[in-house]
Amino acid sequence: MQISNEDYLQYRPLLFSIGYWMLGSIVEAEDMMQDVFLKAYQMDEQVIHNKKAYLCKMMTNRCLDALKSARYKREQYVGPWNPEPLLVEISADYDPAEYVIQNEGLSIAYLRMMEHLSPDERAVLLLREVLDFSYLEIANMIEKNEENCRKIFSRAKQKMARVEKESLNYEKNKSIIQRFIEAFQTQNTSALLVLLSENVTLYSDGGGKVKAAVRPVMTVSNVLAFLYGIVKKAPEGFSFAIKNVNGQPAIVNYVNHTLHSIISFYICDNGINELYITLNPDKLRF
Repeated sequence: MQISNEDYLQYRPLLFSIGYWMLGSIVEAEDMMQDVFLKAYQMDEQVIHNKKAYLCKMMTNRCLDALKSARYKREQYVGPWNPEPLLVEISADYDPAEYVIQNEGLSIAYLRMMEHLSPDERAVLLLREVLDFSYLEIANMIEKNEENCRKIFSRAKQKMARVEKESLNYEKNKSIIQRFIEAFQTQNTSALLVLLSENVTLYSDGGGKVKAAVRPVMTVSNVLAFLYGIVKKAPEGFSFAIKNVNGQPAIVNYVNHTLHSIISFYICDNGINELYITLNPDKLRF
Protein backbone atom coordinates (compact mmCIF):
# COMPACT_ATOMS: atom_id res chain seq x y z
CA MET A 1 0.00 0.00 0.00
CA GLN A 2 1.52 3.30 -1.05
CA ILE A 3 0.81 6.13 1.38
CA SER A 4 1.54 9.62 0.09
CA ASN A 5 1.86 12.92 1.92
CA GLU A 6 -1.56 13.81 0.51
CA ASP A 7 -3.00 10.67 2.13
CA TYR A 8 -1.43 11.68 5.43
CA LEU A 9 -2.95 15.16 5.31
CA GLN A 10 -6.32 13.80 4.20
CA TYR A 11 -6.71 11.00 6.73
CA ARG A 12 -4.79 12.39 9.71
CA PRO A 13 -7.84 14.19 11.20
CA LEU A 14 -9.96 11.07 10.86
CA LEU A 15 -7.43 8.72 12.48
CA PHE A 16 -6.72 11.22 15.25
CA SER A 17 -10.44 11.49 15.96
CA ILE A 18 -10.89 7.72 16.12
CA GLY A 19 -8.00 7.51 18.57
CA TYR A 20 -9.23 10.36 20.74
CA TRP A 21 -12.84 9.18 20.79
CA MET A 22 -11.81 5.63 21.59
CA LEU A 23 -9.19 6.43 24.24
CA GLY A 24 -10.13 9.85 25.61
CA SER A 25 -6.49 10.90 25.39
CA ILE A 26 -4.89 13.39 22.99
CA VAL A 27 -1.35 12.12 23.63
CA GLU A 28 -2.25 8.46 23.06
CA ALA A 29 -4.29 9.33 19.96
CA GLU A 30 -1.39 11.30 18.45
CA ASP A 31 1.15 8.56 19.22
CA MET A 32 -1.07 5.82 17.85
CA MET A 33 -1.94 7.78 14.72
CA GLN A 34 1.74 8.41 13.93
CA ASP A 35 2.52 4.74 14.54
CA VAL A 36 -0.27 3.62 12.17
CA PHE A 37 1.04 5.86 9.37
CA LEU A 38 4.59 4.67 9.99
CA LYS A 39 3.47 1.05 9.71
CA ALA A 40 1.51 1.88 6.55
CA TYR A 41 4.55 3.59 4.99
CA GLN A 42 6.69 0.52 5.73
CA MET A 43 4.26 -2.05 4.34
CA ASP A 44 5.19 -3.90 1.19
CA GLU A 45 3.30 -2.64 -1.80
CA GLN A 46 -0.02 -4.41 -2.13
CA VAL A 47 -3.36 -3.72 -3.73
CA ILE A 48 -5.62 -1.78 -1.34
CA HIS A 49 -8.81 -0.57 -2.96
CA ASN A 50 -9.93 1.60 -0.04
CA LYS A 51 -7.10 3.34 1.82
CA LYS A 52 -9.51 5.11 4.16
CA ALA A 53 -11.14 1.87 5.35
CA TYR A 54 -7.79 0.11 5.65
CA LEU A 55 -6.20 2.89 7.72
CA CYS A 56 -9.31 3.10 9.90
CA LYS A 57 -9.12 -0.63 10.46
CA MET A 58 -5.47 -0.37 11.53
CA MET A 59 -6.27 2.53 13.89
CA THR A 60 -9.37 0.90 15.35
CA ASN A 61 -7.60 -2.36 16.10
CA ARG A 62 -4.68 -0.55 17.72
CA CYS A 63 -7.19 1.29 19.91
CA LEU A 64 -9.00 -1.94 20.79
CA ASP A 65 -5.72 -3.52 21.86
CA ALA A 66 -4.89 -0.44 23.95
CA LEU A 67 -8.30 -0.40 25.62
CA LYS A 68 -8.14 -4.07 26.53
CA SER A 69 -4.73 -3.59 28.13
CA ALA A 70 -5.72 -0.31 29.83
CA ARG A 71 -8.29 -1.81 32.19
CA TYR A 72 -5.74 -2.28 34.96
CA LYS A 73 -4.45 1.28 34.59
CA ARG A 74 -7.96 2.68 34.90
CA GLU A 75 -8.66 0.54 37.95
CA GLN A 76 -5.52 1.93 39.62
CA TYR A 77 -6.27 5.56 38.72
CA VAL A 78 -6.51 7.85 41.76
CA GLY A 79 -9.97 9.40 41.98
CA PRO A 80 -12.54 9.91 39.18
CA TRP A 81 -11.25 9.65 35.60
CA ASN A 82 -12.29 12.33 33.11
CA PRO A 83 -11.46 12.22 29.39
CA GLU A 84 -8.68 14.57 28.37
CA PRO A 85 -10.41 17.86 27.39
CA LEU A 86 -9.69 19.16 23.92
CA LEU A 87 -9.54 22.95 23.90
CA VAL A 88 -10.48 24.09 20.41
CA GLU A 89 -9.03 27.44 19.42
CA ILE A 90 -9.14 28.54 15.81
CA SER A 91 -5.98 30.37 14.79
CA ALA A 92 -3.69 30.83 11.81
CA ASP A 93 -1.92 27.57 12.60
CA TYR A 94 -5.13 25.68 13.30
CA ASP A 95 -4.42 21.98 13.68
CA PRO A 96 -6.38 19.98 11.06
CA ALA A 97 -6.67 17.09 13.52
CA GLU A 98 -9.04 19.29 15.52
CA TYR A 99 -11.36 19.95 12.59
CA VAL A 100 -13.24 16.69 12.95
CA ILE A 101 -13.46 17.17 16.71
CA GLN A 102 -14.94 20.64 16.36
CA ASN A 103 -17.51 19.63 13.79
CA GLU A 104 -18.36 16.11 14.90
CA GLY A 105 -16.91 16.21 18.40
CA LEU A 106 -18.22 14.27 21.34
CA SER A 107 -18.76 16.09 24.59
CA ILE A 108 -16.88 15.23 27.78
CA ALA A 109 -20.14 13.84 29.18
CA TYR A 110 -20.53 11.50 26.18
CA LEU A 111 -16.90 10.39 26.26
CA ARG A 112 -17.10 9.78 30.00
CA MET A 113 -20.25 7.71 29.59
CA MET A 114 -18.44 5.60 26.99
CA GLU A 115 -16.30 4.24 29.82
CA HIS A 116 -19.28 1.97 30.58
CA LEU A 117 -18.94 0.31 27.16
CA SER A 118 -16.77 -2.64 26.28
CA PRO A 119 -13.97 -1.93 23.76
CA ASP A 120 -15.97 -3.56 20.93
CA GLU A 121 -19.11 -1.61 21.84
CA ARG A 122 -17.17 1.64 21.84
CA ALA A 123 -15.63 0.91 18.43
CA VAL A 124 -18.89 -0.09 16.76
CA LEU A 125 -20.80 2.87 18.22
CA LEU A 126 -18.23 5.39 16.98
CA LEU A 127 -17.70 3.84 13.57
CA ARG A 128 -21.44 3.57 12.95
CA GLU A 129 -23.04 6.56 14.64
CA VAL A 130 -20.28 9.17 14.44
CA LEU A 131 -18.34 8.19 11.31
CA ASP A 132 -21.28 6.60 9.44
CA PHE A 133 -19.51 3.43 8.26
CA SER A 134 -21.76 0.62 7.06
CA TYR A 135 -22.12 -2.53 9.15
CA LEU A 136 -20.25 -4.44 6.43
CA GLU A 137 -17.32 -2.01 6.64
CA ILE A 138 -17.34 -2.18 10.45
CA ALA A 139 -17.46 -5.99 10.36
CA ASN A 140 -14.35 -6.01 8.17
CA MET A 141 -12.56 -3.56 10.46
CA ILE A 142 -13.11 -5.41 13.73
CA GLU A 143 -13.30 -8.88 12.16
CA LYS A 144 -16.81 -9.80 13.26
CA ASN A 145 -19.89 -10.58 11.18
CA GLU A 146 -22.49 -7.95 10.26
CA GLU A 147 -25.25 -9.32 12.47
CA ASN A 148 -22.95 -9.39 15.47
CA CYS A 149 -22.02 -5.75 14.80
CA ARG A 150 -25.70 -4.79 14.70
CA LYS A 151 -26.26 -6.44 18.09
CA ILE A 152 -23.17 -4.76 19.55
CA PHE A 153 -24.41 -1.39 18.30
CA SER A 154 -27.85 -1.96 19.83
CA ARG A 155 -26.32 -2.82 23.22
CA ALA A 156 -24.07 0.22 23.09
CA LYS A 157 -26.99 2.53 22.28
CA GLN A 158 -28.96 1.19 25.24
CA LYS A 159 -26.05 1.84 27.59
CA MET A 160 -25.62 5.36 26.24
CA ALA A 161 -29.30 6.24 26.53
CA ARG A 162 -28.70 8.39 29.61
CA VAL A 163 -26.82 11.04 27.63
CA GLU A 164 -29.12 10.99 24.61
CA LYS A 165 -30.99 14.00 26.05
CA GLU A 166 -27.82 16.06 26.39
CA SER A 167 -28.19 19.59 25.05
CA LEU A 168 -25.65 20.32 22.31
CA ASN A 169 -26.90 23.83 21.55
CA TYR A 170 -23.67 25.78 22.06
CA GLU A 171 -25.15 29.25 22.56
CA LYS A 172 -27.94 28.04 24.83
CA ASN A 173 -25.47 26.07 26.96
CA LYS A 174 -23.12 29.05 27.07
CA SER A 175 -25.96 31.20 28.40
CA ILE A 176 -26.69 28.66 31.15
CA ILE A 177 -23.02 28.58 32.15
CA GLN A 178 -22.84 32.39 32.18
CA ARG A 179 -25.90 32.53 34.44
CA PHE A 180 -24.31 29.88 36.66
CA ILE A 181 -21.12 31.95 36.98
CA GLU A 182 -23.05 35.14 37.76
CA ALA A 183 -25.21 33.39 40.38
CA PHE A 184 -22.15 31.76 41.90
CA GLN A 185 -20.22 35.02 42.09
CA THR A 186 -23.15 36.81 43.76
CA GLN A 187 -23.94 33.75 45.92
CA ASN A 188 -27.51 33.83 44.60
CA THR A 189 -28.64 30.48 46.00
CA SER A 190 -32.14 30.61 44.53
CA ALA A 191 -30.73 31.15 41.02
CA LEU A 192 -28.22 28.32 41.51
CA LEU A 193 -30.98 25.94 42.61
CA VAL A 194 -32.81 26.69 39.37
CA LEU A 195 -29.71 25.95 37.27
CA LEU A 196 -28.47 22.84 39.09
CA SER A 197 -30.22 19.48 39.00
CA GLU A 198 -31.31 18.05 42.36
CA ASN A 199 -29.02 15.09 41.71
CA VAL A 200 -26.10 17.11 40.38
CA THR A 201 -22.72 15.34 40.62
CA LEU A 202 -19.21 16.75 40.32
CA TYR A 203 -16.24 14.65 39.16
CA SER A 204 -12.84 16.11 40.07
CA ASP A 205 -9.90 14.54 38.21
CA GLY A 206 -6.48 15.22 39.71
CA GLY A 207 -5.04 11.80 38.91
CA GLY A 208 -3.13 11.79 42.19
CA LYS A 209 -0.91 14.56 40.77
CA VAL A 210 -2.71 17.53 42.36
CA LYS A 211 -5.25 17.93 45.15
CA ALA A 212 -8.76 16.88 44.08
CA ALA A 213 -11.78 15.04 45.44
CA VAL A 214 -11.08 11.30 45.28
CA ARG A 215 -14.81 10.48 45.10
CA PRO A 216 -17.68 12.04 43.13
CA VAL A 217 -19.26 15.00 44.95
CA MET A 218 -23.06 14.60 45.07
CA THR A 219 -26.08 16.82 45.88
CA VAL A 220 -26.45 20.55 45.30
CA SER A 221 -25.29 21.60 48.77
CA ASN A 222 -22.10 19.50 48.61
CA VAL A 223 -21.26 20.57 45.08
CA LEU A 224 -21.68 24.26 45.92
CA ALA A 225 -19.66 23.89 49.13
CA PHE A 226 -16.89 22.20 47.15
CA LEU A 227 -16.84 24.95 44.51
CA TYR A 228 -16.92 27.75 47.08
CA GLY A 229 -14.00 26.07 48.82
CA ILE A 230 -12.00 26.10 45.58
CA VAL A 231 -12.71 29.78 44.99
CA LYS A 232 -11.69 30.75 48.52
CA LYS A 233 -8.35 29.00 48.05
CA ALA A 234 -7.75 30.37 44.55
CA PRO A 235 -4.18 31.69 44.22
CA GLU A 236 -3.28 35.20 43.11
CA GLY A 237 -3.34 35.66 39.37
CA PHE A 238 -6.43 33.44 38.97
CA SER A 239 -8.64 34.15 35.94
CA PHE A 240 -11.09 32.26 33.77
CA ALA A 241 -12.85 32.37 30.41
CA ILE A 242 -15.61 30.42 28.67
CA LYS A 243 -14.09 28.57 25.73
CA ASN A 244 -14.88 25.79 23.28
CA VAL A 245 -13.91 22.42 24.75
CA ASN A 246 -14.94 19.32 22.79
CA GLY A 247 -17.38 21.44 20.82
CA GLN A 248 -19.18 22.69 23.93
CA PRO A 249 -18.74 25.73 26.20
CA ALA A 250 -16.59 25.11 29.28
CA ILE A 251 -14.89 27.21 31.96
CA VAL A 252 -11.14 27.35 31.35
CA ASN A 253 -9.17 28.48 34.41
CA TYR A 254 -5.73 30.09 34.47
CA VAL A 255 -3.19 31.05 37.11
CA ASN A 256 -0.86 33.79 35.90
CA HIS A 257 -1.98 33.06 32.33
CA THR A 258 -1.00 29.38 32.65
CA LEU A 259 -3.73 26.75 32.15
CA HIS A 260 -4.77 25.47 35.58
CA SER A 261 -8.01 23.48 35.11
CA ILE A 262 -11.05 23.02 32.91
CA ILE A 263 -14.67 22.66 34.04
CA SER A 264 -16.95 20.91 31.54
CA PHE A 265 -20.68 20.37 31.92
CA TYR A 266 -23.40 17.84 31.18
CA ILE A 267 -26.48 19.95 30.47
CA CYS A 268 -29.95 18.62 29.73
CA ASP A 269 -33.51 19.84 30.38
CA ASN A 270 -32.10 23.38 30.76
CA GLY A 271 -30.12 22.37 33.82
CA ILE A 272 -26.62 21.33 34.84
CA ASN A 273 -26.64 17.63 35.72
CA GLU A 274 -22.92 16.97 36.03
CA LEU A 275 -19.67 18.95 36.25
CA TYR A 276 -16.25 17.58 35.29
CA ILE A 277 -13.22 19.39 36.70
CA THR A 278 -9.96 18.30 35.10
CA LEU A 279 -6.89 19.33 37.12
CA ASN A 280 -4.46 16.53 36.26
CA PRO A 281 -1.56 18.43 34.60
CA ASP A 282 -0.90 15.48 32.30
CA LYS A 283 -4.33 16.10 30.74
CA LEU A 284 -3.80 19.84 30.30
CA ARG A 285 -0.65 19.82 28.20
CA PHE A 286 -2.59 20.65 25.02
